Amino acid sequence: MGEESCSTQLIDGDGVFNVAGLEQFMKAVKLHECGLSYAVVSIMGPQSSGKSTLLNHLFGTNFREMDAFRGRSQTTKGIWLAQGEGIDPFTLIMDLEGTDGRERGEDDTAFEKQSALFALAVSDIVLINMWCHDIGREQAANKPLLKTVFQVMMRLFSPRKTTLLFVIRDKTKSPLEYLEPILREDIQKIWDNVSKPQAHRETPLSEFFNIEVVALSSYEEKEEQFKDQVASLRQRFYHSIAPGGLAGDRRGVVPASGFSYSAQQIWTVIKENRDLDLPAHKVMVATVRCEEIANEKLACLTADVDWCQLEEAVEHGLVPKFGRKLSLIVEKYLSEYDMEAIYFDEGVRNAKRQQLESKVLHLVHPAYQSMLGHLRSHTLEKFKEAFEKALKSGEGFAVAARTYAQSFMSSFDEGCTDAAVEQAKWGDSSKVRDKLQRDISTYIESVRSAKLSELCAQYEEQLNRALAEPVEALLDAADDDTWPAVRELLKRETNSAVAGFSSALSPFEIDQITKDQMVATLEFYARNVVETKAREEAGRVLIRMKDRFSTLFTHDSDSMPRVWNGNEDIRAITKTARSASLKLLSVLAAVRLDDDADNIERTMSVALLDAGGSGAATRSITSFDPLASSHWEEVPATRTLITPVQCKSLWRQLIAETEYSVTQAIAAQDAHRRNNNWLPPAWAVAAIFVLGFNEFMALLRNPLYLGVFFVVFLLGKALWVQLDISGEFQNGALPGLISLSTKFLPTIMNLLKRLADEGQRPAAPDSRRNPAAESNGHSNGVFSDTTSVASSNVTSSESGVEYSSPLRQRRSEITQID
Repeated sequence: MGEESCSTQLIDGDGVFNVAGLEQFMKAVKLHECGLSYAVVSIMGPQSSGKSTLLNHLFGTNFREMDAFRGRSQTTKGIWLAQGEGIDPFTLIMDLEGTDGRERGEDDTAFEKQSALFALAVSDIVLINMWCHDIGREQAANKPLLKTVFQVMMRLFSPRKTTLLFVIRDKTKSPLEYLEPILREDIQKIWDNVSKPQAHRETPLSEFFNIEVVALSSYEEKEEQFKDQVASLRQRFYHSIAPGGLAGDRRGVVPASGFSYSAQQIWTVIKENRDLDLPAHKVMVATVRCEEIANEKLACLTADVDWCQLEEAVEHGLVPKFGRKLSLIVEKYLSEYDMEAIYFDEGVRNAKRQQLESKVLHLVHPAYQSMLGHLRSHTLEKFKEAFEKALKSGEGFAVAARTYAQSFMSSFDEGCTDAAVEQAKWGDSSKVRDKLQRDISTYIESVRSAKLSELCAQYEEQLNRALAEPVEALLDAADDDTWPAVRELLKRETNSAVAGFSSALSPFEIDQITKDQMVATLEFYARNVVETKAREEAGRVLIRMKDRFSTLFTHDSDSMPRVWNGNEDIRAITKTARSASLKLLSVLAAVRLDDDADNIERTMSVALLDAGGSGAATRSITSFDPLASSHWEEVPATRTLITPVQCKSLWRQLIAETEYSVTQAIAAQDAHRRNNNWLPPAWAVAAIFVLGFNEFMALLRNPLYLGVFFVVFLLGKALWVQLDISGEFQNGALPGLISLSTKFLPTIMNLLKRLADEGQRPAAPDSRRNPAAESNGHSNGVFSDTTSVASSNVTSSESGVEYSSPLRQRRSEITQID
């Protein structure tokens, strides 16, 4: 033989399976890597018919061939296995021992039948090697062998599609077109005459086998022609398992990694099957007949109308008296089997009855499981409905859960008893019962968790409403009683919520430890609400401080806006406003829910308010700064809202952002004083009176001068109003002079132009004067005989020049700054 890695003896002549050799062969050819992409080809036929020679030329194997010069004798013993060279997919080649050999004798045909059956069981393609001149002859064409193999294969193995390729050797002049129909007709007759099981009596040959026929010339007389024909035949084995290939419609393929174990089991079954050894007639008949009866009763049960209706009904819901109905159906067909098989061998009869009962129970078991499933689901749904209804009616949670769980579990047990099958001893009901018990417990626990969560959320919301806004209002007030009031509020609302919460937990029958933990959680939540609100207010402390400073600085004790008329003590007002802001900062610097004393306010007062006094001038640069720290003394970090360093920074920001308001107040007070002191002093008035006495007397003697001075007075008054001299000098003498110098000449020109226009306008009768026009004339700056016209603003819609009051411009700027 050739190399061990390429071929091996699978089964020796005595029928011993070569397990070790097959495993070594599979490793050598790496068969386990092929998956399902491999094919098995075997050959069978008479001894010395050239089987090995054909395989060697067809697949490139190296099976041992007969030496013609030594005469015809047995060459291949047992079954040999090799790998086909250059074939895709991976192809295993099996060379079987020839039939009708003189070495085994005329009566020893058992191995021939076993090997043929083995080849048909594991092969995708089986080559039937036969001589051309033997077609139509009974024995030479292997008809008895095929007949036995066909009959036994259907009983031992699951039907699989196998291709039978009949190779006609030493083809004569008879055309293949005439030989093939004869051969196919002989094969069909063998199939028709084979005794088949009930399930396959009407099954055609094509359901199990594909029949192919090919003819080859004589290897000895026409070697070249033989090789050409073999090469052409070889092409048909490429892609043999693909759709349309020789074995394209095969079924039941074993993965390549399991080929060794599968072949061993098949050979073991074949060796142990007594049918091939012609067992005793009585046992054989009993076995076959009892199995036929059992199969018939199983088929009748499957098609039974009552069973089909029961099976369909149980798929959709509960079936009353399910167990009783199903037990009667099962008992009916078991009794019929007993009556028909009573005269057969007792051992075989009982064994087949047990098999039938097992199959019947296996058939009806899914329906029983469906019944239990519906019963469990129905019981669970009814429990949920009853339990929810009890809770809505006000029944205690724990009492309702315990009562209804026991009641519905008892109802389920009654349903299981009604659904039980007499012939079966299934333990499914206990498993389903345990699952139902777990489902009910899980549901009760989920409802309990949901109710408790809802209860906790309800009281947490209650605490949040009772604490959040009042705490914010108390912290906004920020005085000495703020934190005591917060503590009192927290204690009162927490005690009220805890009392209600504890009472609401009573129906749940919770253990004391869990109850204490839930109460502690609620108390912690209340405290956390206060701390959270305090931290929110601490985050806005600078805004609060500025608002408080602005309120106290710009409003008096009656909450009226201050008017800086020169009599206010701005220093004292500023200190009071800053002290109030500092008070707010000290209140929000730390959480004081534990009634522990601290010196935060005193430290801030000394470090911030007193720092601006006279003592600050004498303080050494190296003196200790009480705010130069990241924590307060006697205050833990968890209670600290604003650190000393942050307080100092916030105070500096407050001083910087409020300094402008203080400066503006001082400036407004100084301006008010200047506006009230624009007249000359009394001594200057007396001097003017004494020194101007002569001029005054001259004016009295000449009334014309009085008229001139009156006109000059009116013009001066008009210029005073239009130029807003008092307003301009509020910002200082030099800026006032510069502003008046730029506005003086345009104002004079505008006045003269309006006087000229009034002189040229014709006078209207007094009786037809329009009051509205008069009013418009006054508002447009036209002078009349009264001094009120002179005090109006000067505007010109014609020239587009408008002179607005500088005082109003200044007030507008102050409003924008504020």
